[in-house]
Amino acid sequence: MRPLLLHLDHFGSFREPVVVDFSDTDYFALVGPTGAGKSTIIDAVCFALYGTVPRWGREGAVAHALAPSVAAGKVAMVFDSDGRRYGVVRAMVRDAKGAVRTKEARLDELDPAAPLEQAFEAVVKPLAEGEGVTPEAQRVTGLEYRFFTQCVVLPQGRFAEFLHAAPRERQDLLVQLLDADVYELIRQRAAREEESARQEASFARDQLAKLSGASEEAERELAERMEALRRLSDAIGADLDLLRAREGDIRRAEQERAAVAERQAVLARLAMPEAVPTLASARRAAAEAVETLGREVATLEADEHEAFEALAALGDRGAPRAELAALDARERLAADAARTRAEAEAAVAGLADLAAAAETAEQAAGAAEERRERLRDAHAAAHLVHRLAVGEPCPVCHHPVAELPLHRSPADMRTADRALAQAREQAQRARAAHAKAETSASLLARQAEGLESRLAALPAPGDRAELEARLAEIAKADAVAGEARAAVRAARGRLQRARDHADQVERQTASAWQTLESARDRLLVSGGRFGPEAPSDSGEETQGDERVQGDAPPPLVRDDLHRAWSELLAWRDRAAETARAALAAREKQLADARDRLAADRRRLAERLAEHGVVPPRDASPDQLGAAVAGALARAESDLDRLREERKRAADLEQRVAMKEHEAKVAHELALRLRANAFERWLCAEALAVLVATASETLRELSDGQYELALADRTGDIEVIDHAEAGLRRSARTLSGGETFQAALALALALSGSVAKSLDSIFLDEGFGTLDPATLDTVATTLERLAAGQDRMIGLVTHVPALAERVPVRFEVSRDGKGSHVRKAGIA
Repeated sequence: MRPLLLHLDHFGSFREPVVVDFSDTDYFALVGPTGAGKSTIIDAVCFALYGTVPRWGREGAVAHALAPSVAAGKVAMVFDSDGRRYGVVRAMVRDAKGAVRTKEARLDELDPAAPLEQAFEAVVKPLAEGEGVTPEAQRVTGLEYRFFTQCVVLPQGRFAEFLHAAPRERQDLLVQLLDADVYELIRQRAAREEESARQEASFARDQLAKLSGASEEAERELAERMEALRRLSDAIGADLDLLRAREGDIRRAEQERAAVAERQAVLARLAMPEAVPTLASARRAAAEAVETLGREVATLEADEHEAFEALAALGDRGAPRAELAALDARERLAADAARTRAEAEAAVAGLADLAAAAETAEQAAGAAEERRERLRDAHAAAHLVHRLAVGEPCPVCHHPVAELPLHRSPADMRTADRALAQAREQAQRARAAHAKAETSASLLARQAEGLESRLAALPAPGDRAELEARLAEIAKADAVAGEARAAVRAARGRLQRARDHADQVERQTASAWQTLESARDRLLVSGGRFGPEAPSDSGEETQGDERVQGDAPPPLVRDDLHRAWSELLAWRDRAAETARAALAAREKQLADARDRLAADRRRLAERLAEHGVVPPRDASPDQLGAAVAGALARAESDLDRLREERKRAADLEQRVAMKEHEAKVAHELALRLRANAFERWLCAEALAVLVATASETLRELSDGQYELALADRTGDIEVIDHAEAGLRRSARTLSGGETFQAALALALALSGSVAKSLDSIFLDEGFGTLDPATLDTVATTLERLAAGQDRMIGLVTHVPALAERVPVRFEVSRDGKGSHVRKAGIA
């Protein structure tokens, strides 16, 4: 993995968008004061790939990605890995509760030909989103997060993780660095190939067992059978032609028998219709009935005409009906006028009483009001007595009061008020009743005058008795006319039914004649030769030509239907006897032809059976020929199939041998590549090379005092102290500066000698503990590593002497707006 371009937007201490371009840099240093944000750049590389940072303590934590005052941020990186270009983006957001979460994460493969500043727009294909980004990043880089932080990014305080790691953890890292897991995949593939080869060999053996009958002897027998069937097919033609001739004789005999049987059936079906004997008398009776009913209808139609003329002479009944209706209306109007006039006079007569009652009620209301006023004065006087004093002027007469008056308590004013209110209400009701009566009397008087005026305007009335007598006479004449019309209709119905019956009898007669003619025509068509024709196609001789004497039906006599039917039926009986004799002769002829065919077919079937051909029962000549041809085709097919099976059996024998050999080879390969053998040996060899290379670097860094070695039993990394006469001791006993030197030596060895595929390494701090000589050795080692390998090396350091020797520096500073980066070179 080699980073090319890094974008930071509100990530950590970088509060403004920052772009760090590594594309033209192989060896660089991140310099600046403590807390400026140097390590944050390395953190951003790790966070972009794995979503977490070692310095944050807990793996998977993202809370430190944003400063407390920042609501959202983003990290994006373009990098190359294994010859391909990728882009990874992670965006963070702070939710309403203040917690930081990943809002977006994606990993895409990019077009390496696109300009670097437009790389994120040149997506070749998306690889992962969300939680799938970290596993995909592990696949792309070839390293898990824990191993990435041990050999690519070495954070502050974690230089010694690989140095102090357990042997199993170091082996896991080496497996990834060396791509040794491919050997496990090869072993698994070999195991699968072994199983597959064994299954295919077993399947081929099973298939071979099914072909046990595909022998050379079986092939020879099939070839001989095919030749015999071919000779039979060539010689069977004449026999089939004879069978076809026999079948032709049978078909002709069946046709002649069918013709005789059909004529016999026609004769048997011939029968006189039941109505024929009585049709003549029925025709005469129907004609007489039609004539009688015709005369009756004519008489009734004359009576109907006379009745309607009498009705027309009496005139229309509408006029007398209108006069009677006017008379009824006049009488109703006179009754209404008399009743209304009486009601008006009664209303006028009652007005005097209502006026007197209203007057009485008015007087009662006045008296009640007067009584109430007197009672009010009494109440006022009684109230005034309490204010009088002897010798003082009276407030009413202004004379001195000589003696106080004595007043009894007056009656209650509320009683007087209620009495006054009731008297006024009664007076009001009396006035309203009088006014209503006056209005009603006036209205009734006007209605009576109007009715009397309408009555006077009507014309003089007619005579009711005369009008009613005239209407009765018209009704009687109308009833007589109706009865005459009903009688005519009934007579016409009877006449129509009689005519229908006569037509039906005529149709029956015509149908009987037609049936007779059709039957005679069928007999004529079905008549003719009853005997067999002279010689048949088979060469058999037949009896002479026989005909029924007088086989034509008698001619029709048109003057008598019954006699014509009787003569035809008599002829039918004679013809039926002759047809029965002819049918018996045809039956015998047909049976003889069938016997000859059966004998010939039996002889041919026995011949076919000798060759193993079993045709269907009662097979036709074509079917027999097809059976022989089919047997020949099956024999040819069986021979071809047997030859193919013999060839396939040979192929299967070769396949069994080949697959068994493949299974054996795959089994041996799987045994050699077992994880507890080959992988452990490979990692042990790589670890030995790694420790030897790191030991040389450590010897230079420690001025010859220390070397590294592997413990024989535990596999731990030990230190050889030449200052103590070559004493071997655990690497955990080294001091802080010595531990950094040993861890740095291992990291450089991992990057330089073992993990050739690691494209970059980042060292974060740790150089401040080195003395000048060791620091010079470290700087020389890093320069040699950067110059001799196509690998990016990045340092985070506060040591000016080391930073000055790095060709490219990224100067990191921080102010009130956050961290900033400036790229600079050696002056």
